[in-house]
Amino acid sequence: MTVYVSEDFTPAEADVLRRYFTNLDGPVFALVNLPEVVKGALFARYSRSAKSLRRLFLDEFVGDLDIAGDATVDATVGLQRAEELYDRVFFEYGDDSVAQLGGVHLACEQASNLLTKVLEWGRLMSYLEQSTRYIAYDARLGGRYRYYRDPEVLGSPLGLRYVGDLDRMFDTYADMAATLLDYFRERFPKQLGDSDFVHRQALKAKALDAVRGALPAAALSNVGIYASGQAYEALLLRMRAHPLPEARSYADLMLTELRKVIPSFLKRVDLTDRGVAASTYLATTRTAMDEIAGRLFPDDDVDEGGGPSVELVEFDPDAEVRLVTAMLYAYTDRPEPEIETRVRAMTVDERMAVVRAYVGDRTNRRHRPGRAFERPTYRFDVLADYGAFRDLQRHRLLTVEWQPLSPRHGYTRPEAVDDAGCGGTFDETMARSTALHDALAERFPAQAPYAVALAYRLRFVMQMNAREAMHLIELRSAPQGHPAYRVVAQQMHRLIADKAGHHAVAEAMRFADHSPEPQLERLAGERRAEQRRLSR
Repeated sequence: MTVYVSEDFTPAEADVLRRYFTNLDGPVFALVNLPEVVKGALFARYSRSAKSLRRLFLDEFVGDLDIAGDATVDATVGLQRAEELYDRVFFEYGDDSVAQLGGVHLACEQASNLLTKVLEWGRLMSYLEQSTRYIAYDARLGGRYRYYRDPEVLGSPLGLRYVGDLDRMFDTYADMAATLLDYFRERFPKQLGDSDFVHRQALKAKALDAVRGALPAAALSNVGIYASGQAYEALLLRMRAHPLPEARSYADLMLTELRKVIPSFLKRVDLTDRGVAASTYLATTRTAMDEIAGRLFPDDDVDEGGGPSVELVEFDPDAEVRLVTAMLYAYTDRPEPEIETRVRAMTVDERMAVVRAYVGDRTNRRHRPGRAFERPTYRFDVLADYGAFRDLQRHRLLTVEWQPLSPRHGYTRPEAVDDAGCGGTFDETMARSTALHDALAERFPAQAPYAVALAYRLRFVMQMNAREAMHLIELRSAPQGHPAYRVVAQQMHRLIADKAGHHAVAEAMRFADHSPEPQLERLAGERRAEQRRLSR
């Protein structure tokens, strides 16, 4: 049974592609022989395009590049010679730091929305994921809707139901997207000065945002990754131990392609006494914890339908004293305990003067204060729809842990869906999602979440220092952001100020945006993008 749909290329296209991509027929491939700026630009465009990376390269990049000098290169054959120096330093002597010095741009296509979260686990990796805002997911791939068809499920008595129910969910998504687009077109007529293109793009983004919750987690996405050999090794060890069969098979595909570029850095992954032992350890501990948690917390029905909820579960009441201490530390020659004693004797106004001097005049959110803001930490327990979690989980410089995806916490239904007359249809899709999940759960517990719609809520914890909180809150509360994660960011900011009482920290986040939801989130962004295009 074929899981992945390969593309067809003409002989001339294949001749170009094999110079820069490690294979032409698989969903995982590495980029080679290209300038770093080209690989970065290609990945950036990738996240907002429905095209595969190889097709995108042919259609939009080849014409601007001088490729004549690479005519004799064939990246598909892999490395021709052994990397003797790296072998000696890295493999024989175990100097892991060497593996931090070699990186790979890897395209991971046709990955389910469960697998994407596994791929985006590593802190020291960079990702771009295909957007549900800019790309309509009803486009077919190989004549079929774009969702993962697990071979074990399809080979079982539930296979026909799985395909039939997910096809119905995609049908509903397509119908609602068209209805919502018409609804928003009538509600938000084009404004004077806006081009047809700007207006059309803003309306499309609004409609796709409203209906993305009807998509199942099996929906396929593309992810671009850049990481060092060391980071890839850690990710692969985790994937090879993962309970999801898709993750384990995908790990093999990734290892094959990565070894064409950085073979020495990944020799340990499938060695019995190295990588295999490490993956076994991860799998064993996961199984043990599943058993213990199952005994301690029996599976009871839970339905907590509603919007996102955020709870600040842990913070340091003395954080602002320690924050000011950390701010002063680099500017004195005194030990930290002495500085903290002096800070505790300060008035609130005196401490605020230090904070304001340290933060300075931030004119945009990219002006970020220094590492003293890493001293306070916050731990949030969040319940939000899976669509919002997809975006928040990609923040890497923090601790994020999430519970299994299921229908047990209810779902969110955007007001616009009701206003457009699609509320009943949306609810029917959620019921179909729940029924399919429950049918799969007993026989295929790891695969059952494929059936869960993105509108269903997931519980997860995020622990971060104040510096990362500033980045996350200011970015995700921006008016152009999706309303689902925007509410989460706004609640985090309020809790830091009101529950923790860290007013100095909250004040420093001056670009946290609490304005009401705009009529068209992407309108201002599309206007700016058009101005940049016209000014070139």
